[in-house]
Amino acid sequence: MGDLLAGAVRRFRLRAGLTQEALAERSGVSVSTIRGMETGRRRNPQVASVRQLAAALDLGPAELDELLAAATGVGAPQAPQALPVPRQLPAPPVPFVGREDELHRLDAVLGPGAGAAGTVVVSAIAGAGGVGKSWLVSHWAHRNVDRFPDGQLFVDLRGFSPDSDPMDPAVAVRGFLDALGIEPDRIPVAAHAQAALFRSLVAGKRMLLVLDNAADSAQITPLLPGGDTCTVAVTSRNRLSGLITGHGAHHLPVDILTDTEARALLAARLGTGRIEAEPAAVAELVRLCGGFPLALSITAGRAHVHPHLSLADLAGELREGAMDVLDDADPVASLPAVLSLSHHALGEEEAEVFGLLAIAPGPDISLAAAASLTGRGRSRTRSVLRSLEQASLIAQDDAGRYRMHDLIRRYATTAQDLSDGTRQAALRRVLDFYTHTAYAADRLLESHREPIELGPPAPACHPQALSGIPAAMDWFEAEHQNLLAAQHAAAAHASHRTVWQLAWALNNYHYRRGHRHDQLAVWQSAVDSARRLPDPGAQIITYRLLGRAHVVLGHHQEAIEALNEALALSERQDDRALQAQAHYTLASIDPDGRQAVEHARRALELYRGLDQPIAEANALNAVGWLAALLGEDNDMAREYCQAALVLYKHHQDMDGQAQTLDSLGYIDHHTGRHHDAVRHYREALSLYRDLDNAYEIAETLDRLGHSHAALGDHGQAATVWREARDLFRQQGRDEEAERTERQLDGLGEEDTPAGT
Repeated sequence: MGDLLAGAVRRFRLRAGLTQEALAERSGVSVSTIRGMETGRRRNPQVASVRQLAAALDLGPAELDELLAAATGVGAPQAPQALPVPRQLPAPPVPFVGREDELHRLDAVLGPGAGAAGTVVVSAIAGAGGVGKSWLVSHWAHRNVDRFPDGQLFVDLRGFSPDSDPMDPAVAVRGFLDALGIEPDRIPVAAHAQAALFRSLVAGKRMLLVLDNAADSAQITPLLPGGDTCTVAVTSRNRLSGLITGHGAHHLPVDILTDTEARALLAARLGTGRIEAEPAAVAELVRLCGGFPLALSITAGRAHVHPHLSLADLAGELREGAMDVLDDADPVASLPAVLSLSHHALGEEEAEVFGLLAIAPGPDISLAAAASLTGRGRSRTRSVLRSLEQASLIAQDDAGRYRMHDLIRRYATTAQDLSDGTRQAALRRVLDFYTHTAYAADRLLESHREPIELGPPAPACHPQALSGIPAAMDWFEAEHQNLLAAQHAAAAHASHRTVWQLAWALNNYHYRRGHRHDQLAVWQSAVDSARRLPDPGAQIITYRLLGRAHVVLGHHQEAIEALNEALALSERQDDRALQAQAHYTLASIDPDGRQAVEHARRALELYRGLDQPIAEANALNAVGWLAALLGEDNDMAREYCQAALVLYKHHQDMDGQAQTLDSLGYIDHHTGRHHDAVRHYREALSLYRDLDNAYEIAETLDRLGHSHAALGDHGQAATVWREARDLFRQQGRDEEAERTERQLDGLGEEDTPAGT
């Protein structure tokens, strides 16, 4: 038996190219034991030692049988010594709510064929500190514990810990060996040999390894099993792209809780009675915590410890100072402490950009805007943003825009020390980015609009280039909330010229999209800022366009007051162009139809002496339209509108052509020329669709429906009225939508008068 064992051990060792010392280091079996086997002096070695040698030598099943038979003297191997089955999972989180999508995706890791490719199955679960990664994994692991009959190993790698450096992976390996029952004197000294022994012990076993709070991929790699039967769940604040790229890890980002889940978490902690007693306060707590599980848990804990405090009181405290309320001497129960671990791990440049992003106006930011904010250019900014995304301090959406959670933003504004000069320069750059890009976008929407003068953008600010009307409208759509926030920030920092210039640049977009209340708000802010400027022209423009914003909302008295102020200012300045603009706008709101026509005629007279052909065409169309509304001289009305159309076509003004074609359609309809009306309305619609002007599309569709109805074509009338109704609803124009609905109902009534 001794000769058989000696020959087998020597043959397999030499085939592996190992010395006795190297085999000892790799296997954990002492050199003296190996030497005794090979010389025949060690005739009855322990079966566990023989199995360790077999694992270190990568023997197949048949070779393992041969070695065991040589060691035991029988034809079949002895039963292996039973090793302990580790059950290291921490206690499951209580309560646990939501996360159904993430749980299903984790379950999919264990689906059919999960390990068939021969690679380890890894789920890299990344998210900001306090978002609930460890809770998710712990809950999922306990829910699936029966699927890992050979045990569950757990280690907190302390990648982001308030009181220690990240754990050396060798320490984690040694802990796993202890948990697997390996006697200390059989554990190799060298770290790589310990890792090899660990891989040998878990090979072929159905085990779960939970590697919590990892710092980076390098900390994880030594802990990965070598086979394809174990499941590894890794949590980290970093994305661990090395695991995803090099080991085929499944990346599972963990986001904030939904409002429903957040409410359920509070109810589970505080009881449904207390939640139902203050629904408004609960809604505000959910909003202020922003779905952040740690913030919700801290808030719930505070409510539990102080039952005398109402939830409304807690919401008030949180509203006034979230970072103070969510702080605690215990770093585990402190959101600022948890976030500080990610913050302090950043490099100097990443930390500065982190702080700058916190002062950027609006809920998100594009790469182009971020490049101007940071002053670093697109390429370098993209690299830094990628690092912040890897650290889970910001997130990038499907459209490539970057977003920072409100609580992380509030932390960053106080935690990152930026000089006043750095902060002010960054804000100036990003405000200039939004103002100059919005101005250029508006020029694409209406190139014939009388321009305003902007100063040059700040150094290192690079406004975004846009290619045409669709690109301009898409940009306004994506940046709308940021532009509103930029105007608010400009007002707060006394950048009064920027305030009114942003309102000016937003005017056409708001009009085309029917954002009537936003239009009014930006012009109210613009008037307030223009009053603080020694620029009468800015004051006249802002009063005039404030008046138009009031008109659209039906605030006729407020509109007349604003427009009379604009007219008075322009007369004091003896500025014929601004007087003409004021008269032109007054024409659109004067309740006296004849007085409205006179305002339009006065505007036309003034424009004809200014060599402003588009403005002249606007006034011609206004005279024709207002005369048509009076219904007293439709031939004269048609003549003025046709003259306007000639000018618009000559100067290739699509918007003006569309407005005038709509006017001609109205005149045709009310003079019984319904086929001509349909033709004019459809030509206007085609242009409005090219201009992406949803507001006027709805208006023209409404009028077109009347012409179809007058021709007895109720099917076409219903089609265009339904589209008009839906557009009115999208724009919040409820009265118009209800009126159109009544028109649709009236199509079935035989006595419905045509042309009304």
